[in-house]
Amino acid sequence: MGFARTCSVALVGVEGVVVEVQADLEPGVAAFTLVGLPDKSLVESKDRVRAALVNSGAEWPQKKLTVGLSPASVPKSGSGFDLAVACAVLGAAERLDPRELTDLMMIGELGLDGRVRPVRGVLPAVLAAADAGYRQVVVPEQTVAEASLVPGVSVLGIRSLRQLIAVLADEPVPEEENPLDEGRPDPLLAGLVMPGTGITAGLPPGDHTPDLADVAGQHNARRALEVAAAGRHHIFFKGPPGAGKTMLAERLPGLLPPLTPKESLEVTAVHSVAGTLPPGQPLVHRPPYCSPHHSATMASLVGGGTGLPRPGAASLAHHGVLFLDEAAECSPRVLDALRQPLESGHVVVARAGGMLRMPARFLLALAANPCSCGRHGTAAGGCECRPSSIRRYRARLSGPLMDRVDLRIAVEPVARSELIALGRGAESTTTVAERVRAARQRAAARLTDTPWQTNSEVPGHELRTRWPVHPGALAQAERDLECGLLTARGFDRVLRVAWTAADLAGRDRPTKEDVNWALELRTGVRRGAVTTGSAVGGGPGTGAGAGPIAAVRPSTQARAGTRAEARREGSPEAGTDEESETGTERTETAATTAGTPAVRGLEERLRKTPDRRPRVALVRPVESRGER
Repeated sequence: MGFARTCSVALVGVEGVVVEVQADLEPGVAAFTLVGLPDKSLVESKDRVRAALVNSGAEWPQKKLTVGLSPASVPKSGSGFDLAVACAVLGAAERLDPRELTDLMMIGELGLDGRVRPVRGVLPAVLAAADAGYRQVVVPEQTVAEASLVPGVSVLGIRSLRQLIAVLADEPVPEEENPLDEGRPDPLLAGLVMPGTGITAGLPPGDHTPDLADVAGQHNARRALEVAAAGRHHIFFKGPPGAGKTMLAERLPGLLPPLTPKESLEVTAVHSVAGTLPPGQPLVHRPPYCSPHHSATMASLVGGGTGLPRPGAASLAHHGVLFLDEAAECSPRVLDALRQPLESGHVVVARAGGMLRMPARFLLALAANPCSCGRHGTAAGGCECRPSSIRRYRARLSGPLMDRVDLRIAVEPVARSELIALGRGAESTTTVAERVRAARQRAAARLTDTPWQTNSEVPGHELRTRWPVHPGALAQAERDLECGLLTARGFDRVLRVAWTAADLAGRDRPTKEDVNWALELRTGVRRGAVTTGSAVGGGPGTGAGAGPIAAVRPSTQARAGTRAEARREGSPEAGTDEESETGTERTETAATTAGTPAVRGLEERLRKTPDRRPRVALVRPVESRGER
């Protein structure tokens, strides 16, 4: 009877669990049994290991062979256990010394000819091995650079099972053919890429970074983009088609500073498990950028799949940018699934196979048209959408989701003069990124000895009590909170944006202008630009101290155009929508103009002139018992 054991790693989400691979040989009918909750790809390893051993010059034991994967309660999947199973069988057959295998961690897939193929998730697997106390790891040669990122671990890269047997048996190591030396593509690299994802899914494409100088005009949107990058604030672009929403979002990753060593390891581990890590790039240095199609499902966005969930787009954008173009076309249920990751910075997915926690601290960028045709509220007009359809289109972005978005920018069409003057006076990505880096450094210096790094991560209670703003700076925000125009979460987010604006300006704390500008970025309303009447405070007034009701009054020009379209159609339904859409507006207009001299004179004339119209009372007819 022979027995041997070695170790490998099972990936559960983006975390690794050390698995002990045990092999036992007993006299009896030749058979190969694999136990320990293996999946289909792991069950097939029996045939791969047998063929690899025979083709490597080793003798297959003609006895009853049992291979156990412990702990048996953890589901195991993938082909990364092949190398450990083969060595455990050779140790049980006394072809290798079992004592040499006990402290080794082996990760790799075996081909039928004995070559060792790379697998996904080597970095999190080696991290789990290092945390468990293992100091020697055997991996395929193609993943040596990725495994070497973990400090304190000795990594051995091999090309074939023959080389590993020779190293463990203290024999001359045979030379193996390297396709790269002959200029041929290496077919073994296919195991590093998840089928259908592409090599660079979620990562910046090459060394080319879109330049912010290519964007014509859009001064307010560019400034909001700078604030979003400096404080990692979520941003929403709203505007007609062709205004530049996608161009702005694509240039957001270039404004972010490079990843720290800790962040690089986290991002690399996620992309290694997902199969989106390029073979020639063992470590990700730049913030990732993930832009899924608006038809993406919930599993593809937050994580999922058969059995244990796999990382989704939210995890692939960890420490980077998640851009959802045409956000109003996405499923509302899928969008609302992002509400928890936006607050906590991670995704907790519960499935029948288990519950997983995956990192998802990303910067969310949304872009949407004002209506289904995209022309509502534009200067050119021509919108043919009914008010009810416009409301339904906008309601696809739920209130709880938008309450977590700090910056809401109206992107207007570019003027002809700005388009022709492209390249003159427009700041480049390098210039803006330098200001963002300086603002991040100011925030990091202020947040020293705290678990937070950017302003968007600081809890509102800490900002209000630990780092006070200028006296009277929160007056307008407090009025909006008291009137119900701002939630408690929105108040805290306005305060965080104000701190980012102060960091960009080089001030030690936010002023009244910073807070009012943060309110403007959140609500889209220019503070101090609207004159208020008696409905707010009794007398007319202007400036930031004006009442919040007048500040958020809807645009009458846009709604007048919609009512004109409804009257031209002659539809009774459009008339009903018009009344419901503008009822509040009429009430506010009447309350605002009630105190003017013209209105008071009209009221006096109406009181003096008697109404000669007959008064008719409408009485509902009483139904008889028989009719009912």
